[in-house]
Amino acid sequence: MKLDFTYDQLPARVVFGIGAFDKLEAEVARLKLKKLLVLSTPGQQKLAVAAAERLRGRCAGIHAKAVMHVPVEVAETACAEVQRLGADGVVAIGGGSTIGLGKAIALETALPIIAVPTTYAGSEMTPIYGLTEGGQKKTGRDARVLPKAVIYDPLFTLDLPVAVSGPSGMNAIAHCVEALYAENANPVISALAEQGIAALANGLPRIAARPADIEARCQALYGAWLAGIALGSVGMALHHKLCHTLGGSFNLPHAETHTIVLPHAAAYNAAAAPDAMVRVAQALGAGDAAGGLYDLAVSIGARIALREIGMREDDLEKAAEIATRDPYYNPRRVDQAAIRDLLVDAYHGRRPRSVT
Repeated sequence: MKLDFTYDQLPARVVFGIGAFDKLEAEVARLKLKKLLVLSTPGQQKLAVAAAERLRGRCAGIHAKAVMHVPVEVAETACAEVQRLGADGVVAIGGGSTIGLGKAIALETALPIIAVPTTYAGSEMTPIYGLTEGGQKKTGRDARVLPKAVIYDPLFTLDLPVAVSGPSGMNAIAHCVEALYAENANPVISALAEQGIAALANGLPRIAARPADIEARCQALYGAWLAGIALGSVGMALHHKLCHTLGGSFNLPHAETHTIVLPHAAAYNAAAAPDAMVRVAQALGAGDAAGGLYDLAVSIGARIALREIGMREDDLEKAAEIATRDPYYNPRRVDQAAIRDLLVDAYHGRRPRSVT
């Protein structure tokens, strides 16, 4: 195997394990923080209250207003609240929406983030941020948004419904798949990505069958951590561009969009990235990568068609145009007509053809 690569290791502190949330106050003390704003979505405010109680006198307040895709106006409101309270840090407890809001605050204020993920999104391990403005989702990288500590407690995923757990895990698998054929792929991240796919493929069906299986939850969360490292360490490609387009411009739910698009993006790139697809298939225990990803989504009860999550067939042409306007790097040339065909297949939920 020819070795020729560049590898930048991101700084990270991870506290992982059942009951790890009990160490929140110690992590805050380690960072010498005095007044933290606790972030959550409206639906997870109960968890924000639990975090505030753990922080005791170090909690400046709760801001339970995080929403999907981080609209600019929501980020501006949160930054104003940070300034009003004089907070010197944030605790982001929740999924990608909440952690994304924490990153938007850090981007503007440079305040440190402590992340407590409750889903398998993986964004807590990355310096990548995303903001939506005027129907366009834009992403970027900045070291300021990388959390100073991440607390992974599988107990906090037990209340995550199967209908959310599965797509959230598939979203994490998408990070691993694209890391394997990234423009700046390297053997270290590729090994972690392959292991991440295997851990998630092991845990997600077990969670679907028995949501209270804490060992399965541990496997999935471990896989999500590895996926987050992969996402933060190398570039992404066509799949992520498509999902950013569908989410930012058509307001489709983030994790479910990843779940539906991923098998089709893998099929699109299969001939151009054969070695990566062999590793994906091996990690899934499947005959081919695209079919294996589709079958995994079906096995966990996830929705597999864009029409089922709010996409209009009339918008497919527009989505293909937006997605190819400023394309990310991709191993196969990005062609608008071919991308539209991909989106048509995803719209109808068709099983991608096997590629040898």
